[in-house]
Amino acid sequence: MSASGLLLVDKPVGPTSHDVVGMVRRAAGMKRVGHAGTLDPFASGLLLLLLGSATRLSEYLLGLDKQYEATVRLGTETTTHDPEGEVVSESGNWRELGPEGVEAAIGTLRGVLMQKPPAYSAKKVGGESAHKRVRRGERVDLEPVEVRVHRLHLREMRLPDLKLKVDCSSGTYIRALARDLGRTLGVGAHLTTLRRISIGPHTVDSALPPDALSSPESIGENLRPPASALAHFPECEVGPEDAARLRHGQFLPIPNGDLTAAGPLRVMSSGELVAVAARQGNQLRPQKVFGVEN
Repeated sequence: MSASGLLLVDKPVGPTSHDVVGMVRRAAGMKRVGHAGTLDPFASGLLLLLLGSATRLSEYLLGLDKQYEATVRLGTETTTHDPEGEVVSESGNWRELGPEGVEAAIGTLRGVLMQKPPAYSAKKVGGESAHKRVRRGERVDLEPVEVRVHRLHLREMRLPDLKLKVDCSSGTYIRALARDLGRTLGVGAHLTTLRRISIGPHTVDSALPPDALSSPESIGENLRPPASALAHFPECEVGPEDAARLRHGQFLPIPNGDLTAAGPLRVMSSGELVAVAARQGNQLRPQKVFGVEN
């Protein structure tokens, strides 16, 4: 398979994101396969894979908002804030909690937050992932970072379990939300299930199921063109001559007078992605260019 593009995969519980990339590499017979944002092994749901020259678009997907469904178990906190960690505290006081108290605690986790990432995370400390240092026995204390929880909804309450739906910014750790919810309630908590429902405009409903990842035919049939990875970008259309100029790195006059986007946009020609470009004054400056065959 020589095509390039975006592949939506419904990752099952168990394999790592890298494992899924390996499955697709073997099935498609391609080396250039990457993912745009990992999922922990215990988590399932939407994983965005980029194949061929489309791997160059990963940076434009990493910052998209995400939606999750999660189950939080009250009464037990673990080292990793998920089911894979060791228990560090237990409390039976969750039995005394009522809906009003739980809703009030959830309310403190909506909006703009300064969230402390889990020590068992891929956050870099001195150029190395924090979780590697922790597993060597080093003490890691990560600085809080700003995240946005646009929506945090209690779907079901069957104590000690809470089922939540979360809409949040990229970089938000749902494990840390579970940790902070447990601490706010004074009983401790950890995440037991996590499923990613969407990344930006892409949803798990249209993702390839895991049992289809070994089939080159299924991968080929479900591979979306590179431009679909940039569906959240504004778009402009150019003719063949201007497309050739962009592909040679030349600037173009803005082809559309009402194009006011300051950030990146996708430039198309006859249904093909020509370039990712940015507005510079009254011109388009190509940032990444793509040939007809990608």
